[in-house]
Amino acid sequence: MPFLAVEGADHRQGITLLDWPAQDLRSAAIHYIQSRQSFTSVGDKPADLTLTIKAWLTMRSSDNYRYRLRLESALGPTEQLPTKSYLVEKEAVGSSVRWITASDQTPIAEAAQAALDDLLTQIEADRLLYRNSPR
Repeated sequence: MPFLAVEGADHRQGITLLDWPAQDLRSAAIHYIQSRQSFTSVGDKPADLTLTIKAWLTMRSSDNYRYRLRLESALGPTEQLPTKSYLVEKEAVGSSVRWITASDQTPIAEAAQAALDDLLTQIEADRLLYRNSPR
């Protein structure tokens, strides 16, 4: 996960900035892909295939806070051009009031889960593209 942009932090009194470290997304992605068993093994060390994910998290407020996660991903053999790119955007609705940044975590996790699910569904549909690469 070489890139994570976070946009739309609330600067109201008593509320700190929107907080979602890139490591949280990296860990969530690795754990999710491992649990889905789309690949023989998954980790953050070099492998035969590399999945690169660039992520943008935006938060907007109208009636309720809305968290949108955009993932631009590419998968292919390590140290080669990617075989295919993928784009996923998912949104989750939070509460109408943000008291602390912890209130952001549930809708962010929901958006991340939905985005990773969509991403892996797309990758699994393209499994024949990666068939010649070791799993």
